[in-house]
Amino acid sequence: MVEAKNKYDRQLRIWGEQGQAALESASICLLNCGPTGSETLKNLVLGGVGSITLVDGSRVEEGDLGNNFMLDAESIGLSKAKCVCSFLQELNDSVKAKFVEESPDALIDTNPSFFCQFTLVIATQLLETSVLKLDKICRQSNIMLIVARSYGLTGLVRISLKEHDVIESKPDHFLDDLRLHNPWPELKKFADSIDLNTTDPVVHKHTPYVVILVKMAEEWTQRHGGCLPSTREEKKEFKELLKSQMLAFDEDNYKEAIEASFKVSALRGISAHLRQIVDDSLVQVDSTSSDFWVLVAALKEFIENEGQGEPPLEGSLPDMTSLTEYYISLQKIYQAKAEADTAVVEYHTRNILKRIGRDPGVISKSYIKNFCRNARKITVCRYRTIEDEFTSPALSELQKYLTDEDYSVAVGFYILLRAVDRFAANYNRFPGMFDGSKAYLLVKSHSEMDDDISRLKTIAVGILSDLGCNSSALPEDLISEMCRCGGAELHAVAAFIGGVASQEVIKLITKQFVPMSGTFIFNGIDHKSQLLLL
Repeated sequence: MVEAKNKYDRQLRIWGEQGQAALESASICLLNCGPTGSETLKNLVLGGVGSITLVDGSRVEEGDLGNNFMLDAESIGLSKAKCVCSFLQELNDSVKAKFVEESPDALIDTNPSFFCQFTLVIATQLLETSVLKLDKICRQSNIMLIVARSYGLTGLVRISLKEHDVIESKPDHFLDDLRLHNPWPELKKFADSIDLNTTDPVVHKHTPYVVILVKMAEEWTQRHGGCLPSTREEKKEFKELLKSQMLAFDEDNYKEAIEASFKVSALRGISAHLRQIVDDSLVQVDSTSSDFWVLVAALKEFIENEGQGEPPLEGSLPDMTSLTEYYISLQKIYQAKAEADTAVVEYHTRNILKRIGRDPGVISKSYIKNFCRNARKITVCRYRTIEDEFTSPALSELQKYLTDEDYSVAVGFYILLRAVDRFAANYNRFPGMFDGSKAYLLVKSHSEMDDDISRLKTIAVGILSDLGCNSSALPEDLISEMCRCGGAELHAVAAFIGGVASQEVIKLITKQFVPMSGTFIFNGIDHKSQLLLL
């Protein structure tokens, strides 16, 4: 483990030992070893994923050397899966790497059970028909699926699974759980033991702002009928009250109190987001329920009883200007409250497990502790099937995107990426490809390109019409651009899409941070990335 800590030191600081352990136990399957897939897997191999399996039945051609840095001239004519697998293995010999020389499309049709052995499947450059089949296979076996695609100057990434539960969502901005609006007895007792009117300037300027706000909030409520400041004017008046307690302009602790004064006015209870989770139908747990939902059921019991409407205390304390002895005392008070809350949630958890016929000790104390520490931030992500999105997208959203200048190119690419797949199914090639060449510059004539543009437009218009949308909103220049690309995977775009896809893989495997919802579209023309919630 020491070697692993040294090897993955920087990323351990992001997702910790638990996250790294999850990554190292994961088994990833990649379909198609083009630049998009290769770049995705490269990032995961360098991150220390447990094992990888590459599936590709094609041979390396000369044109592959221009967009895939994992292939060289000596690879021409050899198995693409074998060559890329060998290169990736060299990047990290701790990763178990193997390859399967078979067409992903054929494997999906003939051996669907093959995918059941993996933690997650990354499908790159698959046509729509194969993606739909694979999505059904993965969902039936509860295998996570990420679809990634690059095509000329555009690309997409789409996650598909039934449900993904996140305990460590790690939001960029979140209000500290200090309970200044609702101090418990031990915190209030400690605050009462400190005199804000002390004449000792050292003590006065080193009284932590938590104590200042607890005491001043109590003074405010005594003057205002038990109510905390709520209106804009009241909050301004409360700040003035804090300023009046300052003995000098250089008292940083009072400046911190003024800046954090809004925390006193935080609403009691739980957020609407957390309320939606604890009221979810899956809280009615049984023997088949996941550990996550058992803990949510225990959390709900805690909130409704011992928590008196509040979730368990997180127990962490931010840095602040304070005497060391005051800060240590505060830390102990917050930690003790958090431990007590966690013990109660653990009690409810054991009882629930016993009630549903499972081993009461099956969920570890460390897992319960981590859940309680992040209880306010837990997140549940649910994803529509890709077939549902294709056949019945959120029509109002789609129409809004088509008429929104900021989103018109992104949704245009989204429709056209589906259209080029249908084109390929009809003509056995992508629009703009001639003589079987992947090089989009090899064009016989302008008339052939014009024919492909016309055919692609007809298909795209048909897709929009089937969905009940106005086809005139589709940008004409994008249709020509898709034909000009001729199905080319440009390395710069593929590397970007691969980076996004691998980032989402890590989120899903480590169960940290919130993975994207909807379909991610990269617009290389305008250098924009957008999510379409369809």
